[in-house]
Amino acid sequence: MIDDVPSPFVVEWIPRVAAAFDRTWADPDNVPPPPRALDLAMGRGRHARLLARAGFLTFGVDVRLAAVREASARARSEGLIVHGWCADLTAGRLPSGTFDVLLVTRYLQRDLFPSIRQAVKPPGGVVVYETFTVNQRRHGCGPTSPDHLLEPGELARRLAGFEVLFYEEVEAPEAVARIVARRTSAS
Repeated sequence: MIDDVPSPFVVEWIPRVAAAFDRTWADPDNVPPPPRALDLAMGRGRHARLLARAGFLTFGVDVRLAAVREASARARSEGLIVHGWCADLTAGRLPSGTFDVLLVTRYLQRDLFPSIRQAVKPPGGVVVYETFTVNQRRHGCGPTSPDHLLEPGELARRLAGFEVLFYEEVEAPEAVARIVARRTSAS
């Protein structure tokens, strides 16, 4: 199923981000908890499972209860744990300072950006984000509403003040913007 194939961008960056979290400890009796990750608008959990495989304590949120249940069940069938919850992201905020990594793919809700910025831990929390730009309309598929399409440079502006580790906007095979950005103590 096409919607179950992870994004190549996410496949590339999650291991890199995971490696940045120091999981070594001197005292075996005082083992730190794994870093926390959230897959926002996770759908069936294709990326949540990738986060769990990378060693994150993984959470996922989606508005569709059936999708949350399926994502959690699919993770369990692979020996993974995804803590899913059902929520309408237009009606609430994300928990502040909770996640080491926040992942968003193919989802745009502009009024959620302040909550996204605050949901990652300072300093060092990372946002990995990939979604469509207005140029996707040229492809004749995917979203067409301006509410669901980024303007040129918009994703980078929404995360201004974060340390940008990677940013690009591409036209093919889909028109998307991609960013990996780390929250600094000042952002």
